[in-house]
Amino acid sequence: MHFPRIPLPRTGAAAAVLALALLAACSKDAPPPEDVRPVRALTLAAGGVNASAEFSGDVRPRYESRLGFRVGGKISARKVDVGTSVQRGTLLMQLDPQDLRLGQAQAQASLRAAQTNADLARAELKRYQDLRSQNFVSQAVLDQKIAAAHSSQASVEAARAQLREQANQTGYASLVSDTDGVVTGIDAEVGQVVQPGTPVVRVARTDEKEVVFGVPEDQVDELRQGGEVRVRLWADPSRAIPGKIREVSPVADPATRTYTVKVSIPASEEVRLGMTAVVDLVRQSDHAAGAQLRAPLSSLVQNKGASSVWVIETVNGAQRVRLQPVQLGGVAGNDVLLAGGVRAGQTIVTAGVNLLKDGQKVKILSADVARRGDAEAEAGGGK
Repeated sequence: MHFPRIPLPRTGAAAAVLALALLAACSKDAPPPEDVRPVRALTLAAGGVNASAEFSGDVRPRYESRLGFRVGGKISARKVDVGTSVQRGTLLMQLDPQDLRLGQAQAQASLRAAQTNADLARAELKRYQDLRSQNFVSQAVLDQKIAAAHSSQASVEAARAQLREQANQTGYASLVSDTDGVVTGIDAEVGQVVQPGTPVVRVARTDEKEVVFGVPEDQVDELRQGGEVRVRLWADPSRAIPGKIREVSPVADPATRTYTVKVSIPASEEVRLGMTAVVDLVRQSDHAAGAQLRAPLSSLVQNKGASSVWVIETVNGAQRVRLQPVQLGGVAGNDVLLAGGVRAGQTIVTAGVNLLKDGQKVKILSADVARRGDAEAEAGGGK
């Protein structure tokens, strides 16, 4: 007898498949390893440093005279060119002296006429004195003759003074240098008619020179406190010339908004007028306070308008970074002075600061960890 085959339910297989599906749904991928970023770091060290700043300027004479004729006239000769070295009394320019000579001749004629009148007045006075002694004239008439004689003598003195003045003006037709120096500019040429006092030649003294440059308004107050000044010429950057701040302008230039500073330098033939110079201003920080630490400019991060640095700290055995705001105390060459926010002994990131985030794990490149103390600070400030 044949019975039909009845299929059995596949309960065990279904359960196994369901279990595998549940396990697959509940399982998650293993978290990726935390990114560790290699950085360069520096351990801050306390010590006095020299805050320095460099400014570009040019060499100028301390004294430069704009010379002009004391009388007016037409320029007839020019004896010097720009760059000519002159001595005291060297002839620079000449005016046409013809009109001045005519004036001098007129003054001489006036003096002779005044002397003739004075002689006549004295002769008349002598005659009237004789007549008065014989009582032929009154005392009043004699007094008039005495006054006339005195007046004529005064006219002689006035004419003589006029002649001397005219003779001086004739001598003023020649413009001479009043000092030893060099001609730095010519403002008039032959044939030009000039008025008295019009500048025609510029002469600069070469015995005293200075470097003139502009300082931003945020540094001028610190500059007035003084400090060491060194000047280097572009023609010879290896040579440092000691200088002294002579003048700081109290008013900013309306165009550049900078304050003009003048630094006196020793006289030297190697330093020529117009040379470009770099002025290095060095101010010694307070060594005892120890408030300023030195760090590279590359370690600074701008966060919400404030300057900050990444401080490396050890958290649960791992080195992580934390953003720390700092106060700046100035610039020293390629480094910045940290006046607050960090302390000596802390380690900060010096390279790769823009790729970090707060709490990120880092790896310090051991070859780049360094300490900066007094010796290196002194070397950096005395570059």
